[in-house]
Amino acid sequence: MSTDTSSLLSQALAQRSSNPRQAEKLFKEILSVKASENDADVSRDQETALVELGELYRDQGNAVELEKVLHMAREITSTTAKAKTAKLILQLVNLFSTLPTASSKSTDPSVPTLQSVLTSSIEWARSTHRLFLAQSLSLRLASAHLSTHSYRHALNLINTLLPELKRLDDKLLLAEVHLLESRVYQSLKNLPKAKAALTSARTAANAIYCPPNVQARLDVQSGILHAEDGDWKTSYSYFFEAFEGLSNLVENDRGRVSSGSGPNDLGVSGAGVGALTALKYMLLCKIMMNLPEDVTTLLSGKLAKYAAHREVESMKAVARAHANRNLKEFRAALKDYKEEFSTDPIIRQHLSALFDRLLEQNLLRIVEPYSVVEIAHIAKVIDQGIQQVETKLSQMILDKVLDGVLDQGRGCLLLFDQADNDEGYADAIKMIDEVGKVVESLYSKAMTIA
Repeated sequence: MSTDTSSLLSQALAQRSSNPRQAEKLFKEILSVKASENDADVSRDQETALVELGELYRDQGNAVELEKVLHMAREITSTTAKAKTAKLILQLVNLFSTLPTASSKSTDPSVPTLQSVLTSSIEWARSTHRLFLAQSLSLRLASAHLSTHSYRHALNLINTLLPELKRLDDKLLLAEVHLLESRVYQSLKNLPKAKAALTSARTAANAIYCPPNVQARLDVQSGILHAEDGDWKTSYSYFFEAFEGLSNLVENDRGRVSSGSGPNDLGVSGAGVGALTALKYMLLCKIMMNLPEDVTTLLSGKLAKYAAHREVESMKAVARAHANRNLKEFRAALKDYKEEFSTDPIIRQHLSALFDRLLEQNLLRIVEPYSVVEIAHIAKVIDQGIQQVETKLSQMILDKVLDGVLDQGRGCLLLFDQADNDEGYADAIKMIDEVGKVVESLYSKAMTIA
């Protein structure tokens, strides 16, 4: 029996790229074999067939069939060890999470979403007393809710998970749940709770050996929270630590692949994407610290291999525009790399603040020589809409960055000369205060004599 499944598996793997339909038929034939409990070879072939069939449907973008594979995996692995079952189910869920239709809110009820698949898998795991698998899937479901901005559902799930994990004393999973909690609160702009959750995550992680990928994610979250506070120097150091850890992980995985052994669960691509994100945030810190010239210096040397990535090129374009104090270049960079910036809310948020700051600096430079200047002229020079320029000038006047008033009837900005502070007034007030003290002292002595 094992020889038959092995030969079928070899044929299916050989035909997977050239004849996917025939390979699918062979994989299903392997899965239809009834394996006995003692036939380890057949069970192993069926597990391989499940993963390969899942990858085939993943490549085809077939969410419906991939869900059926997940159901087949539950039936086939119902009698196998819980650890092996958990690994297989998580592998198939990972395949499902890469489907674009699965992660979005589909209007077609026949197309399964990632949330629906995870919910049904959690119910099955709990009904079969696979608690560890249920908790791991619950963490992924909370992460899926975060990615779809369903923050309340994510927090409800996290609040359910935390007591269970504290009772079981699963430090690693507890650290990951607290880290996810910090990310949810940070998305909600509740920074005190985000920092408290991150502190809890670090406390749990420090009690055990923390895998490098989890430690890197903790460092990235720390850097993001420090960036929210405007502490860019500390933020840069955290991003640098994360980048170093993930880069080393990539190199180690490549070494394993080149030596013939497979990569770990994180994989070269997973760690590589994380390292690229950390590097992107490092470049953002340099730009926000008004050190755009350091971006070019940073990307020379051993980091030069990352310079060709489009995400890194986007940050280089922003750095050039910031160095030149050129709003037109800045807008061109935002337009050319719209996809890269729009998919990262952290980058998008801080670049918006940077654009606002750059606009303010340009406005100050333009209006400096004038006492009265037309708003239309300012808008023409700066290449912005009149309404946008007028709104920004109003904000600058209210913030006392600019000393002047807007004459909307004439469409002009009236600027006042900076009045020098006359120290005589301050000295007079100080002298009166001292005289008052002398009078009070004399009055007290007079009352004593009397």
